[in-house]
Amino acid sequence: MSTVSKIRSSKRIKALLVLVTFVLIVMMFPRGESLEFDVNVNTIWIKDDLIASMPFEILKDPILFEREKTAAANKVYPIFVRDDEAFEKTLDSIRAYHAYLIEVIDNELYLEESSPGKTFLTNNSYETLKNMRRQENILSSASNYKTGDIIKAAEDIFERIFRRGLLSQDYEYILRDSISIREGKFQRIFPKLNYYDPVSVMNLIDVRISRFFSGSESIKNAVREYLSYFVRPNLIYDEKLTAEAKQIEISKVSRNKGIVNENERIVAKHDRVTQEIKDKIDSYRIAKGFDTGFWSRFAQNLGKFLHIALIFLPLIIYIYLFRKKIYENNFNILIIMIVILFVSFIAYIISELEVSGPVDLLILVPVASMILTIIFDSRVGFYVTVVCALVVGGLRGNDYVISIMNIVAGGLAAYTVRDIKNRNQIFRSFLFILLGYVVSIIAFGLERFDPIEKILISSAYAASNSIISPALTFGLIIFFEKIFKITTELTLLELSDFNSPLLRELARNAPGTFTHSMTIGSMVESAAESIGANPILARVGAYYHDIGKLIKPEGFVENQMDNINLHENLEPEKSVQVIIEHVTKGIELGREYKLPQEVIDFIPMHHGTFIISYFYEAAKQKYGPENVSDKDYRYPGPKPNTKETALLMLADSCESAVRAMTEPDQKKVENVIHNLFKARIEDGQLDKAPITFKDIEKIKAEFLKVLLGQHHKRIRYPKQNELEDTPSTK
Repeated sequence: MSTVSKIRSSKRIKALLVLVTFVLIVMMFPRGESLEFDVNVNTIWIKDDLIASMPFEILKDPILFEREKTAAANKVYPIFVRDDEAFEKTLDSIRAYHAYLIEVIDNELYLEESSPGKTFLTNNSYETLKNMRRQENILSSASNYKTGDIIKAAEDIFERIFRRGLLSQDYEYILRDSISIREGKFQRIFPKLNYYDPVSVMNLIDVRISRFFSGSESIKNAVREYLSYFVRPNLIYDEKLTAEAKQIEISKVSRNKGIVNENERIVAKHDRVTQEIKDKIDSYRIAKGFDTGFWSRFAQNLGKFLHIALIFLPLIIYIYLFRKKIYENNFNILIIMIVILFVSFIAYIISELEVSGPVDLLILVPVASMILTIIFDSRVGFYVTVVCALVVGGLRGNDYVISIMNIVAGGLAAYTVRDIKNRNQIFRSFLFILLGYVVSIIAFGLERFDPIEKILISSAYAASNSIISPALTFGLIIFFEKIFKITTELTLLELSDFNSPLLRELARNAPGTFTHSMTIGSMVESAAESIGANPILARVGAYYHDIGKLIKPEGFVENQMDNINLHENLEPEKSVQVIIEHVTKGIELGREYKLPQEVIDFIPMHHGTFIISYFYEAAKQKYGPENVSDKDYRYPGPKPNTKETALLMLADSCESAVRAMTEPDQKKVENVIHNLFKARIEDGQLDKAPITFKDIEKIKAEFLKVLLGQHHKRIRYPKQNELEDTPSTK
């Protein structure tokens, strides 16, 4: 047995898949919460009085709580820290740099170099300052402007800036009208406009420069560039202190809106559940969940595990007893578990979202219903729908209502695709899914006295689910077909299109074989319906079972239009090889054109290991019976192992034999069918096929009906002989 076969059938892997699924779903359950008290507003509390077994806080609505925290954080003013040493540091920096710059300029003037020194100034500003220095050296104190005036201007401007204060952020980035100034241990609030920001401080610099250096714009620009480089804020925004202040304010927001004391009644029997009571119940179950130790949590998780196991138990029993093909193939089990986990994960994500509105109606249970109905059948689809709906209900706090809604909508979704004819039919499921949800919403809404607005909003969410589910199903079906090499009825329906490459080639190059295949397709489809086999698979298998004849179509009598039989010039053993080759070449063609394995299986199984009697008898006559082994004249097999492949074997032989009859009446056709069936049964060709004698009788009846219809007698036209014998003329 190959590794893949072992993986496919291993019971350990089967058990592991189920166990992992259980554990993953348990992990998605609400952490530590008691689940038995989940209720809805306006319902009636039908249990005994609910008494608090311990004191607990009544928690605020999560959305309201978040809003209060946001409001508290927004009340905090941005905190700026004053740098008292900024003024002296700035003046020291500009004085030191001024001395350096004068030295550079004097050296250049002495050396009569024109290239500027290493400064941050642009060439124009640098040349302006250089000219000022040149004039200062020539005219001494008689010069209108001296480079030393820059220091005086800087001291005046920076003293004004730092006395008032320069913020490290622009006004537009400070969202509050006021700011908080931290000086040592003290903190005070001031309007932000009391201080300069990086934009307004440049206006001050321009005004002060104009007073010190009137006249030449080039000198003003040079000094402006010179001084602006040294402008540094002395009120620095402290992001960390601001964040800490916000966190302190947030921590002051109370999580609760009240207290329930021990032994206090939460709700009385037959009371209507109001929003306030629901808040108490929800808070109580959360408090109970967090008030547990290790063993209590272990016991609760064990209970959740058993809860999930009980939900899955009917599905497991059903698959084990009535769906052996699914049970024996671990890849099928994996597909089912992936689909269930997918729906469960969506339910978990939606449960974690703190969003107002009936978002639980966006849990895509109909997707699971449609996918598994298309891949397997409607019964499996419905069973899994029930499982998914109950799991979703558990994840939503044992929500009975959402479970019923999903069972109804999912069941209708499975119904709509049970006899799917094309991929577009998936989108017609929209109306049925919507109908299931809307009727359920109205039913429970009326029961709870929900306002019409709430019913309409819930219906809108259900409509979104109804649109998304078919679209997602369409995409996921393609995913499962490609990844798991699954042949769905959609795949088979696409293959049954006569415009598919192989069938088009068969009709063009082997027309006799094509007609033979179409006739057999009708036979097996009709018979498959009568015995509970898959009629679409049987029909598609019949269409492709003889594609190997494309390699040498003239080697088969149905394609010999010119009555030239190439086997007349071949030895029996050579002819047998030509006949057998249509099986081996057919398998190669099927794989080349990427036919599903379920369809390729029809190619060798429609002959099984049956003997090629015509050439076997010819060989015995030519070489003597003692010199011929029947093993050399048998098809390579294997024998049919499904109802569908067995049907094709029987139909193939019957159609060929009846087509060869000159006067096919009902009694003769019945005899041919009976004898051909008998020969294959006695030769052991149907030993591996799950067909009963009762099935055999039904198959005979269906074959007889189709063959008589195909080969019925017709009334001859007037002058029929003349029509047949008169040669055609151009």
